[in-house]
Amino acid sequence: MDKEKQVEKRSTWSWIFTFAGIRKRHFQLSVILAFGSVICQMVPYFIIARLIGALLSDCRDISVLGSYLALMGAFWALSILLHALSTSASHKATFFVLGSMRKMACDKLSRMQLGDVKLRSSGALKNTLVERIDSIETIMAHILPEFTSNLIAPVIIFVYLMYLDWRMALISIATFPVGILAMCWMLKDANERNQYCIDKTKVLNDTAVEYINGIEVIKVFGKTQSSYDRFVTAAKEAAESYVEWMRDYIGSMTLALTVMPSTLLGVLPLGGYLVMKGSLTADECIMCVILSVGLLTPLVTLMSFNDDIRTMETIISEVTTILTAPEQIRPKVSAAEPESNSIRLENVHFAYENKEVLHGIDLEIREGELTALVGPSGSGKSTIARLIDGLWDVSEGRILFGGVDVRSLSVEDFNSRVAYVSQDNFLFNETVRENIRIGRPGASDEDVVDIARKSGCHDFIMSLENGYDTVVGSGGGHLSGGERQRISIARAMLKNAPIVILDEATAYTDPENEALIEESVGRLVKGKTLIVIAHRLSTIQKAQHIVVVEDGRIVEEGDHRSLIEKNGLYSRMWSAHIQVKDRLAMEAQA
Repeated sequence: MDKEKQVEKRSTWSWIFTFAGIRKRHFQLSVILAFGSVICQMVPYFIIARLIGALLSDCRDISVLGSYLALMGAFWALSILLHALSTSASHKATFFVLGSMRKMACDKLSRMQLGDVKLRSSGALKNTLVERIDSIETIMAHILPEFTSNLIAPVIIFVYLMYLDWRMALISIATFPVGILAMCWMLKDANERNQYCIDKTKVLNDTAVEYINGIEVIKVFGKTQSSYDRFVTAAKEAAESYVEWMRDYIGSMTLALTVMPSTLLGVLPLGGYLVMKGSLTADECIMCVILSVGLLTPLVTLMSFNDDIRTMETIISEVTTILTAPEQIRPKVSAAEPESNSIRLENVHFAYENKEVLHGIDLEIREGELTALVGPSGSGKSTIARLIDGLWDVSEGRILFGGVDVRSLSVEDFNSRVAYVSQDNFLFNETVRENIRIGRPGASDEDVVDIARKSGCHDFIMSLENGYDTVVGSGGGHLSGGERQRISIARAMLKNAPIVILDEATAYTDPENEALIEESVGRLVKGKTLIVIAHRLSTIQKAQHIVVVEDGRIVEEGDHRSLIEKNGLYSRMWSAHIQVKDRLAMEAQA
């Protein structure tokens, strides 16, 4: 934990140099080439001064003057070549670095607790991993080589000006303080302004994702205008946040970019005066004038990087909030082998964002039995199931598999023991065959078809356009909710894990297929430790062990008959369930 805290204290620039270090040699080469390009750009200034000096000396030798011009052209061409090579090296390195950043972030998400991932907006995560990281490509590719080279060039010019005449050197930077003061004014609340703009942009991204994902509900319930108005408002506020920022700073920005490069305002009068007094030669004056023109221009270029640097710092900070998030720590090798497939929860507490939802759960789930978790919505049934499946870690207490704490099992050993099917099952944009094969990656095509038959899915799969080779679409969008659930059940059954958790696994299935699926699954899980979460109590009536959960606590346990006799919460829920079924049956007959 102390190590994680130390990592979190790292500065943004420390992270930037860490990422750049992935391709350290390429960036170093880029900086060297960029520096060479800047030197080649500076040489023509010296040549021009010599050329003007020759002309003032009444030199009329075309070959001499031509050699000066040719030399200037050669250095200009060389500077272009070195700049192109520098940019090429930095871009290649940057593309690799950005790809590595995405891989590191995605890999980190897989090691985080599901609760931490779900607390983050999917729109914000997608925006950070895709658009935001992509947007710093140009910044990172240019800023490392060009920032370094543009910082060194003015120093070299200034040192040479000091060598020529210290008075001319100092007057050449007289406009520099004005530019610095203007920049300081621009930066006085830049962090707050920048964060405000980022927050407004995130709201826009989240609103856009919500609007697109909920377009069906919006249209069905006639909320098109109000939902669109929310999106328009978010877009307007995001745009205005940037416009207002720029409007407030346009004056100081113009002052900095106009006055700072105007070195001739001081250099020409002083130079002329010193030449008249005889303390500066004409050749030296011309050299100082020419060099002063290129003295502060690179610094103006550096100033233009300010917004880009701030943007890069913000994006890197967003990425590092993912990279430094707490992980679900598991050993590489299991500390012990579970003696059985029984499960025990001992004094389990769990909290979402500091709000405790499970309060001291003690539960014994026996091997080979069907244990059903029932209770009102929001009582904590699914939370218990997800803790057992290892999607979260308990806040307090422990969960034991066969007498072994799950936190002492390796990820591979733990995952091999549990198969989980939830209400909302995700399918990848692959074929039906490959989505089922995820349950056991090494399974043959025959194994996939066999488990689909046993799960009662084969007939509906064969009715699809391309059978098992039908691509299901992103998130399984080409299939109905019931079809997605049935494929997910087949996937879980193919895994053949000794512990199976079904969280309302047939919630979207029509009544005709529900009985078939339950019968098929019943055969497949025979002898396994089965945990079922159900709202329809009739589906778990034959469960050997029924656990009633209310407000994060276990209030009753037993089989169906004993719980009915207790006349408690389960009995009331059963009575309500039967009344609803009878009413629906009467309405159907009428």
